[in-house]
Amino acid sequence: MYQHLSETSKTVLRIAGEKADTQNIIYIGTEHILLAVLEHGMGLGAQILRRFNVNFSVVEKMIHDLSRRGAQEKLFLGRLPVTPHFKNVISLAFDEAEQFNDRKVGTEYLVLAILREKGCIGEKVLRRLAVKLKDFRDMTAELKGRSLPYYRKK
Repeated sequence: MYQHLSETSKTVLRIAGEKADTQNIIYIGTEHILLAVLEHGMGLGAQILRRFNVNFSVVEKMIHDLSRRGAQEKLFLGRLPVTPHFKNVISLAFDEAEQFNDRKVGTEYLVLAILREKGCIGEKVLRRLAVKLKDFRDMTAELKGRSLPYYRKK
């Protein structure tokens, strides 16, 4: 499955895990993917987010305000578990790439998937920043020089 991720997406997911770990969070969530896309700064996902005036420091503050950290003590050794939303985002990113007939899942598809995963922290942040799924998808198609794919309901 992960062999179909672009090198940039693989790096972003590694950074997402590092972000959660350094923040003493006991899971890796969609918010960490979003932060990692912005921090890494490479890839179409980051490029499109910049066009929507989305920046790392604003997103980081919003995530901090939305996260329910509580007084959880980190007890994990090794890899952190991922949230159900994280798992869904990965699956949706593969669907987005397939819809665009791409063989690799780039960061643009990770962000599109976050926008599709209603209720996750990443989606809430992007919604509050007025980034809409249709607009992001339109920009993705435009920058890829492709027509918009037909989207089947999942």
